Parts: sequence; structure tokens; C-alpha cells
Amino acid sequence: MSRKIVAFVGFAFLLLTIYGCVAIVAGAVGGVGTSVWLSGKLTQEFNTPYEKTIKAARSALQSLKLNITKETKDDTVAQLRSEDSSGKDIWVDIRKITETSTRVEVRVGAVNSDKDAATTILQRIQKYL
Repeated sequence: MSRKIVAFVGFAFLLLTIYGCVAIVAGAVGGVGTSVWLSGKLTQEFNTPYEKTIKAARSALQSLKLNITKETKDDTVAQLRSEDSSGKDIWVDIRKITETSTRVEVRVGAVNSDKDAATTILQRIQKYL
């Protein structure tokens, strides 16, 4: 029994160490404007204020003829929900990092995420910034 506990703790420590390295690398890559595909979401950081990024995301969805079905927002996080013509759900999450930078996460489809569609939306957001 104690061998299993030691093995589990060791595995958990290894997993946390690896995750920490991935987070650092993803953060460094995101800082230079490169998109990262994690957990079915396309993620990119922008050097733009929170409110301006939200406005750009709204404009991007509208320009792609994607109606916003739900919007939630507080001081640091906003989420825009939409649906594409095939019925796939779309989530655009905007997180305030600093006064002049934000992180945008786009997911298209709940189960089988559509990376190409997410890329199109993220590129359109960038166009409006």
C-alpha cells in the first residue's frame, strides 16, 4: 500500500513539474503573439486593453455573421457565446492580464473542437484590434 502512495505522490509531482514547464513555454510563446492550441481552445495574448479587446471580439463575431447569444462580463473576465450555421457552440473568453494586455481563448464545438474555425475567429479579432 505504501508503495502505491509513494508512486502516486511521485507521479503527481512529476505531472505538476511538467505542467509548470508547459505553462511557462505557452506564456512565453503567447507573449509574442503566437496562437497556442490547448484543451480544444485556441489561445492568444494581445497587447491591448480589456475593453478594446471585448469590442474587437464583438465586431469579429458580427462580421462573420455569428450572432452573440449570451455575453457575461465582470472586471477581469468576459465571455461571448455564439453558434455557427451548423449548430456548433462558440465560446470567446477574454481575460484581463494587465491594464494593457489580454488573453483571448476561442473554442468552436463542445466535443470535437474545430481549430480552423477558431483560427478564423481569432484572426478576425486581431483584425479589429
